[in-house]
Amino acid sequence: MLPAHLESLPTPAAVAAWDASALTGGSHERGELVLWTVREKLVDLCRFLKEQRQFTRLVAVTCIDRYPSEPRFEVVYLLHSIPNNERLRLKVAVHSSDASVPSVCGVWTGANWYEREVFDMFGVRFEGHPDLRRILMPDYWQGHPLRKDFPVHGHKYSYKDE
Repeated sequence: MLPAHLESLPTPAAVAAWDASALTGGSHERGELVLWTVREKLVDLCRFLKEQRQFTRLVAVTCIDRYPSEPRFEVVYLLHSIPNNERLRLKVAVHSSDASVPSVCGVWTGANWYEREVFDMFGVRFEGHPDLRRILMPDYWQGHPLRKDFPVHGHKYSYKDE
């Protein structure tokens, strides 16, 4: 559902006209538009944004760990429409019990390495990714270092006083 204060903005209005159930929330503060969607609509919404709203540039994919809150993860897609000079943060909330979202590599080929980085650092899986494997950490590394519950000193060491 589109918040009332976003109805007058072109991109949220276009998305609402396309599929109102694709949006679960949003905000527009300090010139930055943030839209929330559900993972079931993510790929179709991204395709719509690219093809109909000219968000041809995927700037980054990142993740926020809200541990211990649930949903624990926010997967964030930073999009840029070059012709409209418009930026958009698209967010998807993900629970820790099923930390996965569909891959958007079919929409933006450049999502490949960004999704691998999020997988490597946070452990969020991207369903349908063509080559989901570690990109920053060695293959033998256990765990995901940017999770808030990852030990600061790593799993490799243990201290007697802890």
